[in-house]
Amino acid sequence: MRLLRKIQDKFIGDKAFYKMVLVIAIPIMIQNGITNFVSLLDNIMIGQVGTEQMSGVAIVNQLLFVYNLCLFGAVSGAGIFTAQYFGQKNQEGIRQTVRLKIWIVSLITLFTVILFLSAGDPLITLYLQGEGTAGSADATLLYGREYLQIMLSGLIPFMLVQVYSSTLRECSQTILPMKAGVIAVFVNLILNYILIYGKFGAPALGVQGAAIATVISRFVEASIVLVHTHRRPKQNPFIEGLYTTFKVPASLIGKVIKKGSPLLLNETLWAAGMAMLTQCYSIRGLNVIAALNISNTIINVFNIVFIALGDSVAIIVGQLLGAGKMKEARDTDNKLIAFSVFSCTVIASAMLLLAPFFPHLYNTNDEAKALAARFIMIAAVFMPVHAFLHAAYFTLRSGGKTIITFLFDSVFIWCVSVTIAFTLSHYTTLPVVTVYIFVQMGDLVKCAIGFILVKKGVWLQNIVS
Repeated sequence: MRLLRKIQDKFIGDKAFYKMVLVIAIPIMIQNGITNFVSLLDNIMIGQVGTEQMSGVAIVNQLLFVYNLCLFGAVSGAGIFTAQYFGQKNQEGIRQTVRLKIWIVSLITLFTVILFLSAGDPLITLYLQGEGTAGSADATLLYGREYLQIMLSGLIPFMLVQVYSSTLRECSQTILPMKAGVIAVFVNLILNYILIYGKFGAPALGVQGAAIATVISRFVEASIVLVHTHRRPKQNPFIEGLYTTFKVPASLIGKVIKKGSPLLLNETLWAAGMAMLTQCYSIRGLNVIAALNISNTIINVFNIVFIALGDSVAIIVGQLLGAGKMKEARDTDNKLIAFSVFSCTVIASAMLLLAPFFPHLYNTNDEAKALAARFIMIAAVFMPVHAFLHAAYFTLRSGGKTIITFLFDSVFIWCVSVTIAFTLSHYTTLPVVTVYIFVQMGDLVKCAIGFILVKKGVWLQNIVS
């Protein structure tokens, strides 16, 4: 009885605790949930057009995912300081971190545009090495190229949204990014229906229509976030005088480079590692690309819970560390991790039940549907593991332990996950589902490492005092 009470005190919070967490997490869940649900509908729309179109879009989105994660790493590196400055009520500190974010994401975007314009085709072709007809590979390349060329025009509004939305969330304002994201995804959904299939007198543009719809929705989202933020200087005091100068103190640049560079490098290498995993799986044939696209779409819908709770860890624990409340930060972190793992265990059960039925929404062959169902079931089994890893990652990051998170995340995926996938896909004849399971099992080692690091409290530090 005493042990049970001890466990309850350590891992279960009171009503006020869960209310505080859900106030931050639910808007993020709603935004990510609607975004991923609409992406799911988009994906189904493209999937109804044909397998090659769906695969071409999926490959390009996998490449753009690396860019997206680069931006996330960039704003998150400076965001560690933003959250702690907010905990200190230091508006000038927040202002300086926003300026630095703008500089960094602008450079990343410029590099990305140059890279994709000069080497887009070779990058797409990397995923077309598996079994399949030459005609299918050529068609997939053509559709991917068309989609990519249009998507590049949406990178600027996307990068601005990342700067503003991340800053607002780090200042405990999650409602505006949520509203803007919700409006944008519905704009995207409606335009997808019109432009992909040629409804209401519009031409049927297929994958080009999907790209145009996405770009327009990104401009809509950026307009909403920027206009509303600047119109409310009392609610967002950091916005006053933000653009009077673009200078950033050298001392802050040095701190962010020291703490943020490993984070930026980590997100970039992690995303590249995920892209490499997909490339390894694609050795088993073009059907694998289609199956992974189907499975990842539904997996992303269910993953919103642990992603939002991970963001909550970064925000809540980061603010407590900035305020110097170390004991409260540890206690809060324990309860957040337990809540995330428990919630995702429940969510995974629902995902497991849906796995056999979801792939049948797509207009693709039976082999791709069967593979997709198996991928979804495996992901459901390992979802609680990923929930713990996500929360542990953000715990370490909230205290500025970015070198440790770099080793914990991207170095691990390249040294363990990619190594397993590359070895088994290139040097054995194991089925792709078996390779997928072995890669997932590798994360159990990462769980043990994460548990030790979080328990030791290496992340308990104030980095802005």
